[in-house]
Amino acid sequence: MPVSAWPALAAIVVFTVAFVLIATEKINRVAVVLGAAGLMAALGLVPGSEVFYAHHAGIDWDVIFLLLGMMIIVGVIKQTGVFEFMAIWAAQRSQGRPYRLMVLLVAITGVASPVLDNVTTVMLVAPITISVCRRLGIPAAPYLIAEVLAANIGGAATLIGDPPNIIIGSRAGLSFNDFLWHMAPITVLMFLAFLVLARVMFRRAFVHRPELFEAVRDMDARAAVTDPRMLARCLVVLGLVIAAFMLHTVIHIDVAVVALLGAGLMVLVSRTDRSTYLGEVEWPTLVFFTGLFVMVAGLTETGVISRIGEWASAAVGDNYFAAATGLVFGSAVLGAFFDNIPYAATMAPIVEGLVAGAPDPGTGQALWWSFALGADLSGNGTAVAASANIVVLGIAARAKEPISFWQFTRYGIVTTAMTTVIAWVYVWLRYFAA
Repeated sequence: MPVSAWPALAAIVVFTVAFVLIATEKINRVAVVLGAAGLMAALGLVPGSEVFYAHHAGIDWDVIFLLLGMMIIVGVIKQTGVFEFMAIWAAQRSQGRPYRLMVLLVAITGVASPVLDNVTTVMLVAPITISVCRRLGIPAAPYLIAEVLAANIGGAATLIGDPPNIIIGSRAGLSFNDFLWHMAPITVLMFLAFLVLARVMFRRAFVHRPELFEAVRDMDARAAVTDPRMLARCLVVLGLVIAAFMLHTVIHIDVAVVALLGAGLMVLVSRTDRSTYLGEVEWPTLVFFTGLFVMVAGLTETGVISRIGEWASAAVGDNYFAAATGLVFGSAVLGAFFDNIPYAATMAPIVEGLVAGAPDPGTGQALWWSFALGADLSGNGTAVAASANIVVLGIAARAKEPISFWQFTRYGIVTTAMTTVIAWVYVWLRYFAA
């Protein structure tokens, strides 16, 4: 084996062993990624100190600080009792019926994800879900998993709904309206299909407990709000943050900066004690992301991911439908293992090269949309494939409602397979069948 191949082989071995350890859960996942990241650094497989500064080949601080800001915002809002209010309301609206409750929570998640983004949405909905499930005496895990899967599907609809879309939109020069026109129709179809699939996948979790619903039915949901004035101030700040998220491409302020500014303003208007809001931050989740980004940087720096892309490009040649097919299915598979954010950042230049050789702009755009669909849907492939997944697993563990790697992944694989096939058919019908 040539000497130049050894760094790539070493990176693959370290990454694979770490992934297996995360999947088997024999060792704490944070310890695994920190150990793997440290080993890659010691072996010289990451770009030295640049791993802390390189946006596309290192730690993505935009993601880290977006999460930090939103965790603080959610932690402050939680003190007002609004999540308890919404939990009681959801339980009453669903009449305590498990599948009806799931549809309600999943619909809220799916509608909010394209407007906020999938990470922010699940951070807001997960505490409500845990609270309502406890009141109804049902396990929270199936509902949390369904919400994450729905958030990753719904987030595909817009430029700001899923982080890979932001990366792709920036690289390809695609606007918010472009995403709405091309991605929203298929997202709605996939979301409706997922509601049907969820009825089958989670059927064993739908156990109705009428005696517990009786206790919730007569509760006054408004009484759960402990500080209405503080809630009003917090909702104003949250509204400003959401508006800035939607307009960030217009006002040219990064979403991470918006989240941090919103967190600071939220703390000021609420006068919440420092230990209270910092205690709500999922620090292990942030550390896990940091280590994971370094691990992926090792694969990027040693050329593993780019070589996979080059092999794929050579395999399809001038057959652009084959290229689109490869981008949909290949991205859905690879993004599930590498985390779809760094995967999208790494593959975007390769897709740009494919687009440059396309015979017309329409075919070129079809390749971008194929890539976006595959990258977005890959987020459901495994428990570590998307930011939203990792965040919810952290929230669940903190609430003593742990979700294992395989508990999530066995549902995620089925959902990814179904939605990817639907997306592929859509790409063929809309861009190549005519």
